[in-house]
Parts: sequence; structure tokens; C-alpha cells
Amino acid sequence: MVMYMSANTYIIIPCYNEAAAVLRQTLNELLELRHELILVDDGSQVPLREELADLPLHILRHPVNLGQGAALQTGMDYAKTLNAERVLHFDADGQHRPEDIARFIDSLEEGYDIVLGSRFLRLEDSGALPARKKILLQAARLVNLVFTGLWLTDAHNGFRALNRRALQAINLQENRMAHATEILGQIRRARLKVKEIPTLINYSEYSLRKGQKISNSLNILLDLILRKLL
Repeated sequence: MVMYMSANTYIIIPCYNEAAAVLRQTLNELLELRHELILVDDGSQVPLREELADLPLHILRHPVNLGQGAALQTGMDYAKTLNAERVLHFDADGQHRPEDIARFIDSLEEGYDIVLGSRFLRLEDSGALPARKKILLQAARLVNLVFTGLWLTDAHNGFRALNRRALQAINLQENRMAHATEILGQIRRARLKVKEIPTLINYSEYSLRKGQKISNSLNILLDLILRKLL
């Protein structure tokens, strides 16, 4: 496994009202990898620029909360202005493992345009999932198939890597969580070469509390239906 330490690799971290200790730990672990970090403060009640002034970050801020999809697109637009060769999407709540990043980049170097994390390619990863979340994710896979034509092993996994071609092709219009399905439709339309690789998600009490609720999943479905009709 190759460790890439290129200034042209940018990790985009959307952030909204994260616990300070959790966020700082996540950022410190990522900084050890010596990639560039783009933190998108999506209208947090306490602006993060001053709190994190001691860390070598690119910090962008939405004046109001727009949603994770909007934060990711803001980060990608900014990365394009910096001539990024590759970007990664990485959650701020400690769920994703920084040590997995090298494997995502390795897969891009194999010739894939976009690499998606999956919790269902290894038994040990799927075994870490709460039972209710497993059911919800299986239902989301069907929704993704209906709306995008892509049948993947996982759904709404926020851990992704994109090469320059994918970065140019993806343009998220869904501001909130429906972007996770929208991006699959754009992958198919742009005929991007996609690969899923296994990744373990660290579920803590904090990340589960901040995670997706069933009621919000219904809102996502409604957003997708409305966009399809319009």
C-alpha cells in the first residue's frame, strides 16, 4: 500500500455543530497523514475559524446551515480552484478511519474515477452495524437502484474518493442528505468508473446520536421524488 502525501490531495470535511473534542481529534488524526484538509463549517452556532486557528486547515463557512450536500459541493468547488488531483469526503464525527484513506487513494491509482466505502463487503464491518441501521441501509439500496440504476452493496456511506475527472463531473444540487443518492445518478450519467471497497465505521454513542434518523430518511425520499417530478 502506497502512502500518498501530495499537496494535490484534499480531504473535505463537512461540519455542523460538532463536539469540539471529537472534531479536534478527527482533524489531528487526519493531519498526521499530511494531506490538505478543507473544513466546511456549515453554519455552526459557534464559528470554527477562530477555534481552530492553530491548525493548518482551509476553513470555509456557510453563514447559515445548508446541509451536508451543500457543504460537500462548497468544498469540491474550492478544491477545483486549487487544481486538486483527488478529493476525499470524510465525516467529522469520528466514524471514519484515517488509516483507510491510503486504500481509497490506491484504488483511484488503479484507474477508478470514484471509490465508495462499503460496510457490507466484510463480515466484521457489517457485524458492527446496529440492527435497525442494517435494515434502513438495505431499504436505501433499493431506493438508490430505483432512482439511479446503480446496485451497490452499501448506501449513504459518506466515505468517498474522487479523481479529477469525477470532481469535474459531480455537481450536487441536493443540499441535504439526498445528495448521497444524487451522486450515484451523476456517476452513472457521466459513466464514471466506480469501485466499492470495504471500510469499518466506528459507531460511538456520539456518532449514533448525530446519525441518520428514520424520519429523516422519509424526508430524503420525498426530496428525491420531488426532484424527479420537477
